[in-house]
Amino acid sequence: MLKNLFSIRDRYRILHQTWFAFFLTFVCWFNFAPFATTIGKQLQLAPEQIKTVAICNLALTIPARLIIGMLLDKFGPRITYSMLLMFAAVPCLATALAQDFNQLVISRLLMGIVGSGFVVGIRMVAEWFPPKEMGIAQGIYGGWGNFGAFGAEFALPMIAVATGFLAGGGSNWRLAIALTGIVAAIYGVIYYNSVQDTPSGKTYKRPKKNGALEVTSVKSFWAMILSNFGLIFALGLLAWRLAQKNIHFLTVSQMYLVWFLLVGLFAYQSYKAYQVNQELLTGQKTYPASQRYQFSQVALLEFTYVTNFGSELAVVSMLPAFFEKTFALEHVIAGMIAATYPFLNLFSRPSGGLISDKFNSRKWTMTIISAGIGVGYLSAHFINSNWPIPLAIAVTMFAAYFAQAGCGATYGIVPLIKKEATGQIAGNVGAYGNFGGVVYLTIFSLTDAPTLFTTMGIAALICASMCAFFLKEPQGSFAGGDEVELPENSLAQSNLIVED
Repeated sequence: MLKNLFSIRDRYRILHQTWFAFFLTFVCWFNFAPFATTIGKQLQLAPEQIKTVAICNLALTIPARLIIGMLLDKFGPRITYSMLLMFAAVPCLATALAQDFNQLVISRLLMGIVGSGFVVGIRMVAEWFPPKEMGIAQGIYGGWGNFGAFGAEFALPMIAVATGFLAGGGSNWRLAIALTGIVAAIYGVIYYNSVQDTPSGKTYKRPKKNGALEVTSVKSFWAMILSNFGLIFALGLLAWRLAQKNIHFLTVSQMYLVWFLLVGLFAYQSYKAYQVNQELLTGQKTYPASQRYQFSQVALLEFTYVTNFGSELAVVSMLPAFFEKTFALEHVIAGMIAATYPFLNLFSRPSGGLISDKFNSRKWTMTIISAGIGVGYLSAHFINSNWPIPLAIAVTMFAAYFAQAGCGATYGIVPLIKKEATGQIAGNVGAYGNFGGVVYLTIFSLTDAPTLFTTMGIAALICASMCAFFLKEPQGSFAGGDEVELPENSLAQSNLIVED
């Protein structure tokens, strides 16, 4: 695959157009972080309010990734991605026009929906590339798209400074943020008119039932319900944070109302899950071995994504301010240094997918990389103002490499679990990345950077041990064509299709 990587024909053209769509959604999603300090000063925000805005940026991505996953499986990636890119203009312009904390919170909550775009490309790439190349293809899509975070951190401050004369001097952050949404909307129209969901002659497989993920065993059903509760918990945690005395966005009564609505949402999710899986739960339907998959494997991938992408979200959101305060740097310089973290996505995420393809074991790739994440963040715990800045950057980059490679390794597995439900499974796993981001940033808002790094490091080491003991190799992990190659013995011997 690598020798044809820069081709602009056939599936490679689709790959490049799709990672660029992802790139633009990430530029939009992270366009607040480089200006956090400047916006805080201009709008007279307290430090706790700035941290809260960063958490809000992640919040609605949790339910959005689930909803986008279902829409994706039903309507296809071409329509879904195009509409999402055009929608991006709304929260970008709202952020650019915001005059106070409340308006910022609303605009960044809406921006969280744009952050769900990643899920769409997972299905698109899975339709165009065979299993043996799934790791590297998904890694390039995810890594080069994630480079949008670097684009936001590095380029937007320069645009803001260069156009400062239009705002009477200083940093023209409003124009820089508005431009990201306008460009994304224009590309949404281009994407709609230039891609297709599948190669010619290939049928786009849709799930037979919509509204919730179809599982293949009773144990998997209850595991899915527990997984859904975890996402509801993250939203409840955000509501609690917004009701704190130093934030003043929600009153205590409003917080309880939000919790009540979240309980209702969880009940509705559970009801829809029961509807979709009713025949299984009542014993009217059993699945043949060739159609079964274990939701426990989805749950493990959710945990890996908490530790890799969840930590990446948290670090990208806080790193500019961390370098600025720790080493007393100008915010533009601090933003450029912090941009080296997402910059590595160009190489690290594809390398994680490539290693997963070439190592001949996606399980042990995931285990080793998760351990590397733990070591990296535990090392970052010790960074302080006495450190040479190059050493601090080097330690940060070590952690960044493993976190981003872990994202590539995770999504080298996701599309191999159940093809027609790839959107929903990718949505679940992706939502837990945001769950991790919300939890980690909440910890950061209540403590400090060393505590955050320690928490993320310990979580990653726990994840590595769980992968070593419980993660199983997907069926047909290294098949050469679009059809999955089955093991030589029998379907029932495959790790991912035995009843759990």
